[in-house]
This record gives sequence, C-alpha cells and structure tokens, in this order.
Amino acid sequence: MARGRLRIHLGAAPGVGKTYAMLSEAHRRVGRGTDCVVAFVEHHGRPRTEVMLHGLEEVPRKELEYRGGLFPEMDLDAVLARRPQVALVDELAHTNVPGSRNAKRWQDVEELLAAGIDVVSTVNIQHLESLGDVVESITGVRQQETVPDEVVRRADQVELVDMTPEALRRRMAHGNVYQPDKVDAALSNYFRPGNLTALRELALLWVADRVDAYLTQYRSEHRVSRIWGSRERIVVGLTGGPEGRTLIRRGARLAEKGAGGEVLAVYIARSDGLTSASPKELALQRTLVEDLGGTFHHVVGDDIPAALLAFARGVNATQIVLGSSRRKSWQYVFGPGVGATVARESGPDLDVHIVTHGEVAKGRGLPVARGARLGRSRRAWGWIAGVLGPPLLAALLGAVGLGLANDMLLFLALTVAAALLGGLLPALASAAVGSLLLNYFYTPPLHRWTIADPKNIVAIVIFVAVGVAVASVVDLAARRTHQAARLRAESEILSFLAGNVLRGETGLEDLLERVRETFGMESAALLERASDVEPWTCAGRVGRGRPVERPDQADVDMPVGDHMALALTGRVLPAEDRRVLAAFAAQAAVVLDRRRLQEEADRARTLAEGNRIRTALLAAVSHDLRTPLAGIKAAVTSLRSEDVEWSEEDRAELLEGIEEGADRLDHLVGNLLDMSRLQTGTVTPLIREIDLDEVVPMALGGVSEGSASLDVPETLPMVAVDPGLLERAVANLVENAVKYSPAGAPVLVAASALADRVEVRVVDRGSGVPDEAKERIFEPFQRHGDAPRGAGVGLGLAVARGFAEAMGGTLNAEDTPGGGLTMVLSLRAAESRPEPHPTAEQERQAS
Repeated sequence: MARGRLRIHLGAAPGVGKTYAMLSEAHRRVGRGTDCVVAFVEHHGRPRTEVMLHGLEEVPRKELEYRGGLFPEMDLDAVLARRPQVALVDELAHTNVPGSRNAKRWQDVEELLAAGIDVVSTVNIQHLESLGDVVESITGVRQQETVPDEVVRRADQVELVDMTPEALRRRMAHGNVYQPDKVDAALSNYFRPGNLTALRELALLWVADRVDAYLTQYRSEHRVSRIWGSRERIVVGLTGGPEGRTLIRRGARLAEKGAGGEVLAVYIARSDGLTSASPKELALQRTLVEDLGGTFHHVVGDDIPAALLAFARGVNATQIVLGSSRRKSWQYVFGPGVGATVARESGPDLDVHIVTHGEVAKGRGLPVARGARLGRSRRAWGWIAGVLGPPLLAALLGAVGLGLANDMLLFLALTVAAALLGGLLPALASAAVGSLLLNYFYTPPLHRWTIADPKNIVAIVIFVAVGVAVASVVDLAARRTHQAARLRAESEILSFLAGNVLRGETGLEDLLERVRETFGMESAALLERASDVEPWTCAGRVGRGRPVERPDQADVDMPVGDHMALALTGRVLPAEDRRVLAAFAAQAAVVLDRRRLQEEADRARTLAEGNRIRTALLAAVSHDLRTPLAGIKAAVTSLRSEDVEWSEEDRAELLEGIEEGADRLDHLVGNLLDMSRLQTGTVTPLIREIDLDEVVPMALGGVSEGSASLDVPETLPMVAVDPGLLERAVANLVENAVKYSPAGAPVLVAASALADRVEVRVVDRGSGVPDEAKERIFEPFQRHGDAPRGAGVGLGLAVARGFAEAMGGTLNAEDTPGGGLTMVLSLRAAESRPEPHPTAEQERQAS
C-alpha cells in the first residue's frame, strides 16, 4: 500500500488563518471530486471558520472521560474504517487525552499516512520541538505541546500561512480570534508586536531553509551542475594564512548586501597532509566565521582550483572570495596561481572577487624541507663518504689504474654509498667532488679541467645524473619511512583517545599527563574562561614547569572552542605535531565536560534523594505523627472533662493510651532523628570491645514479654561495636519482626560465630518477603506489602542498616526455612588478645 501524502499549513501564531486555509483547500478538492472528510477540526468559536465547515463531511468524534470530565478527540478507528482519500486533522502538536491509542496527534496522523490516506494538517512555528527554547526566550512562555521537527520536515508540502503583526492584532481587536474578554490580555502579553515579528521571522526562515533543502534535493536528483542564483552564497577560500580573517570579513559584508546571504569558508588541504597552514590560525578563522553566522568547511583536494570550484558549485554558490597571491614575482614562472585559475575556470554564473591584503607578494611561507630524517651518526658517515671518500678513492686508483670506465663505476658506487648513508646532500657532494676528480685525473687531457673527448663529457654527466637520482630516491624513501612511522604513532594515539572516549575511563589529570609525556613537555594545563572579558582559570594541570595563567604565556597553546585552551610549556612544537595535539585538546574538553556533567548528576541525585526524604517525612508528619498526637489529645481532654465521671478502669485505660501514644511518638521521632543523622553523615560510632550478652538483652526491652526469645551463647567472642548503635539496630529489627510475626510464634534472636565475624539473627515466622523486595525494604520510608499506616513510617530497617554499616558491619535479609524472614546482622569480632603472664607472687599464691 502506497503511503499517504502529508500537507501542513504552517503559521507564526494562532489566528493567522491556518485552519481557514486548510478548509478552503478541502472545498477546492471536494469541488474536483476528491473524497475528503473532516477527521478533526477545531474552530474555537470563530464564526468565519465555523462557516467553512458547512458542506464537508465530518467523522463523528469520540468522547473520553478524564478526571470527571468528557473530552472530544479524533476517532482514529472511525477514520481508518471510513478510508477517505484526504483527511483534515487540525492542530498537529495536540496532546491526546489519557486513554487514547496514541499520546500525540501527530502519531495518529502517522497511522493515517501508513494506511494510504492523505492528510492536511496545521501547526504553529512555536510548537516545533527544536525551537522551544527560542520561543520561550521571545515570549516568556514554554510550549508544552510540541511536535518533532522531523515529522514536519518529512511533509510532502509545507505551506506558510503568513500575516503581518499589525493585521493579526487588528483581527484580534475585532474579536475574530479570541473572545472579547480575552482580547486585551492577549494583546498585552503574547501577541505584542515584537513577539509576533520575531515569531514571523522564525517561520519565514524555517520555511526558507525547507525550500532550500527542496532545491538542493531537486538539483541533486536532476544532476543540475549549473549554478542557480536563488540566494547569495559566498564561498571564501582560505589558505591558513593571516589574510584569511580579512577575506572572511569581506565575504560577510558581501553576504549582508543580498537577501538571505550565506557565508561558507572553505580550507582545502592536500591529500598527503603536507601543508603550510597554521592550525592555530585556522582555529581562529573558524571561530570568526561562525561568529559572523557562517560555516567552516575542510575539504581535501590535490588540485586546489578544481576542488574549490567543485565545492562552490556543489553548494550552489554565487560568488567566490579569494585573496591576492602571496607569491613573489619570480614564482609566477611555475604557473598563473590559484586566483587566476579559479577566475578563468569559474564560468559566467560564478563571480570571483580577488581581495588585496597586507600579505600580498610577501611569499607563500612554504615549509623548508628538512633532512632525510636519518640519524645524526648516519648523516655524519654520509658526509665523510661524500666528501673524504672521493679523494681517498682517487689516491687508491692512481696507484692501481683500472681504466676510465671502471674508475667511473667505482666513483658512482661511492656516491650511492653516500646516498644510502647520509641522504641527498652528502650524495650531491660526492657526485660533485667525484666528477671534478674524474675530470682532473682520469679524462684526457690529464691534470687539466678540460675534457677532450665529448664521449667523456656524456659519461660524467650520466655519472652525476645517476648519483643525484639515487640520492633522491634514498632521501624520498627515508622521508616516506619517517612519515609512515609518524602516522602509525599518530594512529595509535588517536586510537587510544577514541577508546577512552568510548569507555569513559580517562580523568582530566591522567589525560594531561599523557599529553605531557607524549610530546615531552614540562607541564600541561587546561585553561578556560567564561567570556572574552573574564580572566583565565586553570581547570587542571600536571607537571613541574612554570605556572601558566594565560595561553599566550605558554610555549604551545591549542585553542578549544572560544573560551578554552590547552597550554604546554617546555619547548615549541613543530606544526606537524599540532594535529595530534588538537585531538588531545578536544578530548580534554570532553573529559572536563563529562566530569562536570557527572558532578551535576551527582548533585541532582543528592537533591532528588533529599526531596524524596523530605516528601516522605512530610507524609509521615502529616499522618503517622499526628495520629498518636490526636489520640493523646483526645485522652487528655477526656480526663480533664468535668461533664463525665470516669471510673478507675476507664482512667487507667485512657492513661495507658496516653502512654502508648507517647512511646510511639518517641519511637517515631527517634527513628526520624537517626535517619537524618545517617543522611547527613554525622553518625560517628564509638567502637569498643564488648560481649553481645551485655547489649542484646537490653534491645528486647521495648517488646512485650513472650514475643521474643534470646539465644546468645556465653562462649561467643567479643565484638568491636558501638553499644548504643548496636542496641538501637537490634531493637529496630526485633520490633519489626514482632509486627509481622503471627500470634503465638515468638521472634528468635540468636547469635553465632563465623570465622572473624559474629552474626546476630532475628528470625520471624511471618509471611516473608519475595527476593525482588529484599533490598527495597531497607530503603527509607518503605513499607512492604499492605502494611497499615499505623505500622510506622518505614524507617526502622533503614536506620538499622545505616547503624550496622557505620560500625563496619552488614545487614541483609534471608528467607526463614519453613516460612518467614530472617535478618542477619554481621559484626566484626574483636581481635584476640594474649592473656597476661602471672607474676611470681601470683604463682606462689596459686600454689
């Protein structure tokens, strides 16, 4: 089944006429014979909109009950059963009443489209999800009903229903939008001229971007390479030199002169990675173009003019801004330059601007070729072979005399050896010295700097050419080997960074230390500031170098965004190292952001836990504490009443109720105070060595006689605990067990030794607790199952576990064999102490 088509009428604000335009479209389609129905349209009491519903078939709505009221909603099943060609669905961002099939109306529309039904709908610009923050900053109102941008972008047609702010306000003043009693408030708040103008601009720009996307898609599908000047797009070509900032500003001024102008700065790098561009300068230019509202692009291409023109035509640019060449006059013998080539190849539909700047004709600043990346000792032996080798070989051949051909081959072999050892320059020196010696000693006329036989001239030229060629090949191989090793090292470092990003393992200080070790620096620091006028602060630092307070004080600084920089001290890094340094800097910023997000999450979690505790505490105060207070108040009032003559039994019963209520209040308040101490971390146990039989029996004083039995052997080792905390913990466990134990089944409190631990078990024969709830019962304000409100506030077990952990113990729940629950309190046994040796007097008395 073919998917239906979606058409959306987009407006800047309520009242611009979206629903009216949708209904007008429906009448046109019905007039052409299209099967069109109204699935859901809300006229909001506007007479002109209500009139437009006449003559259109409406699918009856369904009513849903919610919080005692009936709310009409679109009957999705009825529309699907009706299967019209076109369905009108108003207010795409509407939230359905709970109980509907889908939470949002746009999800209902998706089902209609999937069923092959075309849909015409409406939406306001403020309901787009991505614009929620922008709309709130403009109007001060946060939109609760939103629709994902992608839903609107996927629409087959988006039609803008536009109206000037003045016309909309006149409509409202005439009562065509809202009821008369709401007009004044609306005009004074949401529908102010400034708000409407800003919303209208958002709608126009969003639709313009949508139209631009349609145009790009059409050009791609129809392979249109010719530029269509539908809007001004300025491409600024950057070389990484200091003139780039001038070009960007000039391009921005050109874009301002055209309607909807756009600036695209592009830097084209060679595929082999060799470049003279400054990474720091490129970062500054990227920031500048983004501050001016443009975009920065990095393109790889060996033919710079062709790559630049391909990029400009690909983005449908209308103008290219280039800087005047920095080459000196003599360098034009190698070609006309990028600017002249681009201007010649641009064609009639692409204008090229050549902008002068302060760096014209000052040289391109290309990097000077370094050595062959061979070791120092190897280059030294190369120079020895290239400079001293030919004279020594000449002296040796003078005594032997092998003939010119053999002599030339030996000198060529020496040149090759110099190239293999030292690279290009020693080989050139060997070829030069060797050719001079061959000319002077071995080519007629001898001992003169002339050559009689032209064949010997050709031989010496070939000798020099072969020596230079071999030296060049060796030098190139050495460079490529060095580049391969460097790229391998870079890939290992980048792989390390990528792995850390995925695993989230590296801390900021660890990462900075890795930077310092990788580049052999004295110190590494990550600096940041809130704005351009604020001072720099250090977010993290490692190393022993001098402290750096600003990026310009460092030997190397790598900017990260607008207000962050990685600063290194120790030495100046070559440009080829800055690419990896940029990756480290970006990772450092990510690590810092992740650490701060984690801190914020921890604070939010703590606040949420505190809010939960406070909410539960309020609930406990509102009921569990008020209930005994109410009982005490009623009993006291009854006793003080002079209207009733109470018997001794009644007075005793009322006094007993007062005592029980007071005990209950004391127990609840004690648990609340204990829980607050645990939450704030102010529980400081005073650990000392005691016997369990000194504490555990005292914990049973709060339960009725016969409800608990005690089994604590005297042979148990002593335990290292706080007696007060242990008594409160065991008392809470026993009181909890007694609540849930059936009548006639006393709670058992038993103790036993296990290795270096002593366990206290509180065993009940109640209904028990399922495994999935055994941890939840230790959380504050938790009651298991259908425990009545009068059973307490749910703090007893939480306090008991908190006290146990504060003393270095543990508290866990286990099933009681045969049914019930066993609380296992595990405590540290005291260290065994050696018995003191008796004195001589004690031994004499004992004997």
